[in-house]
Amino acid sequence: MNDTLHYLLMADHALLQKILFANIRDSGLSLGQPKVLDFLKDHDGAVQKDIAKGCHIEPASLSTILTGMEKSGLITRETNENNRRNLYIYMTDKGKAICEQVTEHFSQIEKKALSGFTEEEIENILTYLTKIHKNLEA
Repeated sequence: MNDTLHYLLMADHALLQKILFANIRDSGLSLGQPKVLDFLKDHDGAVQKDIAKGCHIEPASLSTILTGMEKSGLITRETNENNRRNLYIYMTDKGKAICEQVTEHFSQIEKKALSGFTEEEIENILTYLTKIHKNLEA
């Protein structure tokens, strides 16, 4: 196995996706949709540009993801009387139920990934990954 940072980050991400989608296969979710549900869990009623930024998804790709989610009954897009220029994205009851399942699976995957680590080591991992993220974003 290659032990460079880029390889390990990509391999870990691929494994996380593989495990997640194996566990939620019956949900009908496609790539990108779990991340959007996870974002909406804390930002229900967000506008598309904020979801794209928060999920690190290109706006055009997000539009396709949201269209699929709307057709599946996971979200609705609504206008606001005070600002009719933006569409606000809300999870439906079905979306919220699936989001709960996704959240539980994310939690189980994290627990597995971090087993054997001390609380201090986990804090350090999160600190280092946050620093890496900020460095790459700059």
